Amino acid sequence: MMAENEVIIKKKAKINQEEIPKLMFAVRIRGSPGMNRKILDTLKMLRMHKINHGVLVWGKPSYIGMLNKCKDYIAYGEIDEKTLVRLLRVRGRVEGNNPLTDEQVKNLTRYNNIKALAKALFKGELHYNSKDLNKIKPIFRLHPPKRGHKGNIKKHYKEGGTLGYVENYINELIYKML
Repeated sequence: MMAENEVIIKKKAKINQEEIPKLMFAVRIRGSPGMNRKILDTLKMLRMHKINHGVLVWGKPSYIGMLNKCKDYIAYGEIDEKTLVRLLRVRGRVEGNNPLTDEQVKNLTRYNNIKALAKALFKGELHYNSKDLNKIKPIFRLHPPKRGHKGNIKKHYKEGGTLGYVENYINELIYKML
């Protein structure tokens, strides 16, 4: 009877441990002709209305489910901090469609520059639904990738294409699309 209680305690301890969700970036690769209505609605919830629109997503189970549902139309993976800083500098926008600068970050948020903002986003201390980021746009409008997509845009990453979970290739894809 004592052994059974120890096993139950160990199982509860595993459930209570929470990991910090990883920051992910998702880019819409394909268009909407012939798309299922449920997938289109999911893409709208993710704020990816057009091709080459990208968004930052935290790796929570609800977001992972949405990304898996749309995997035939998007590419997503874990973004690194260096790529995030570059993305915010080049493609970050504020209200009025003005570019994001260190001065605007200092005025609109409690952070001094884009690098500090990126570090807070990367660690999960800051999310887009918070008061700090209400003037900064959550969508990144990117160019089509230089020298094209890797392989075919109708195949998944593991089959030699660009779609679905692309692991760390998302960082290379972002650099190609800036």
